[in-house]
Formats: sequence, structure tokens, C-alpha cells
Amino acid sequence: KFSGGLLGYMFGLMYTVMYCVAIVSGLAGQAVADAAQFQPIAEGSVIYIGGKCGPFDLAIACLVVAMVLIACFFEENYGSSDGSGDSPSLMDNIRSGVSLLAKDHNVLLLGLVVSAFEGSMFAFVFNWTPALKSESIPPPHGVIFALFMMSCMCGANMATLAGPHVSPVLRLSGTFCAAFLSFAVSSYAAGAESNEDYLRTSFVSFLVFELCVGIYFPSVGVLKSDVVPEKVRGTVYNLYRVPLNAIVVGLLLSNITMATCFKLNALLLLAALGSILIIGRTSLVKELLPETGVSGAKYDIVAPGDGKDDLEMARKEQVAVVVGRRRVAGAGSDMETDAV
Repeated sequence: KFSGGLLGYMFGLMYTVMYCVAIVSGLAGQAVADAAQFQPIAEGSVIYIGGKCGPFDLAIACLVVAMVLIACFFEENYGSSDGSGDSPSLMDNIRSGVSLLAKDHNVLLLGLVVSAFEGSMFAFVFNWTPALKSESIPPPHGVIFALFMMSCMCGANMATLAGPHVSPVLRLSGTFCAAFLSFAVSSYAAGAESNEDYLRTSFVSFLVFELCVGIYFPSVGVLKSDVVPEKVRGTVYNLYRVPLNAIVVGLLLSNITMATCFKLNALLLLAALGSILIIGRTSLVKELLPETGVSGAKYDIVAPGDGKDDLEMARKEQVAVVVGRRRVAGAGSDMETDAV
């Protein structure tokens, strides 16, 4: 098992390597698309090669190589049992996951975070190509994709470097704010009368969003490992996909304009921001409360400088109080009460 710090480093390294491969893939796809003209394989044939078909043909070759490598070197992971010899059934896993979602608000809120951010990301994937369409200068989609992946790689590196110093909740909060602003700008550009006048604006805002994507995945991976218990982790992660897929399908089938889609993406990111802030506050309370030593005590947070009246009332009413970052227990405790 990995420690929290090492887990964050491994996530950052994994996504950095993945984005490096994606950069090469984008450049290779662009080179293949430009190498040959789009034409039928033979006169009168319905099978075409070259042009924009080239990257798809190259992808087929890559998938065949991956299939051979997986078949030869990968072993199936059946999971681990609880030691009793009987593995839980599919329905038992689903019931455990749903029960956890109902009991633990942090797990439920994390599902909202995942669905909102990744739903907006997939909606963006379907819309960035028409958003950058230009009649005067045909966009090189492979090069643009490579630049997007380079931005993602920079974000993954930032998450790795900031991991020991900035908590995942704080990183994700800043990421959602920046992503919200990028969609606000891109929705304005998409709604302009002449979209080509704002192509540069749209492109820069998309780069900012891809930077946020690069920060998001390593950070949320660490947060998931902290919030979701390992025993039901696979089941809960799959349950997270249900609202995520519903959001993506709803956005794609609703026949809304591109500008409206980007506005809805911005609203989804606001929902993700609110959820992650609640998770951060709840996690702080759970972290500090056991240190008060007051069994069954109520919990309250007061700002520094509120004075001794709050502390005296806390002792009388058996309230565990946090003054700044010092824990002050209720009656019967001899813990220090000075504020930090």
C-alpha cells in the first residue's frame, strides 16, 4: 500500500507519462492526415484511405499492438476476498456502495464533484472542434490536440510539485475556479456574432481548462483514496459513472447551442466547487474533533479573538471549540485555552 504522499506522486507521474504519449499521438495523427490525400482505395470502392481517415487507421494499429501486449503479459485481477473464502456477489457490492453513499455525505459529495467536472470535460471534448472552426485558416486538429495535452501535462506536473505543500481539497478548489472562468470566457466567445474574431480567445481559454484537467486527475485520485473505503472503492467508482454519463448524454442530446453548453459547464463547475468546499470543511471537523477528548460533545468553530466568554460558555455547555487552530475541550479538561 502506498502512503498518501507517495500515492500523489505516483498519480502525478502516471498522468505525466500518459499526457506525453498523447502529445506524440496528436503530432503523429496530424502527420498521417497530411501525408496522403483522402481518396478511395480503388476506383469505385466504398473504402477510403488518407486524409482524416489516416489517424483512425493508425489508432487501429495501436489497438492491435496493445491487444497483443495485454494478452501476453497481463494477468486478470479478480480482487481480494475478505479471508472467509466467499467473495461478495455483484448485488452485495452494489448494496454496499449505495449504503455508503447514503450514510457518508463526503462520498456522495465526491460523486457530485466527479460527475460535474468530468461531465463538463466530456462535453468540452465534443465541442472544442466546432468552437475552433475557421473558414479562412483550417485548424490543424492534431497539433491543437497535442497543445491541449501539453497543457494537461503541465497541470499534472504542477499537482505533483504542489502535492507535499497543498492539500488536494485546496488544489481542486483553485482548479474549479480557474475552469469556471475559462468556460465563462469561452461561452462569451462562442456566443459572439463573428466567432472567428474570438478564435484566439477561445483557444487560450481551452488551454486554461486543459491545465485544470491536468491538475484535477492526480488531485482527485488522492482525495478518492482518502474518502472512499478500499473495500467498496471499485463499486463506488462505478456508481459515480452513472450520473456522469447522464450529464454527458443529456448535454449532447438536448440540441442546445455551443454557448449554452459552455454556460452549463460553468454551472457544473460551480456545483463541483461548492461540493469540494463542503468536503474540506467536513474533513477538517472530523480531523480535529477526536482531539478534543469530549465524548459526544457538540462542535463549534469560533474565529480568533472572540474572547474568553465563548470559552467559558463552551465549558458550561460541553461544547468542543476550535479557536484558530487550538482545540479547547469542554468541562473537565485542563487543555490550554489561549488562541493562536
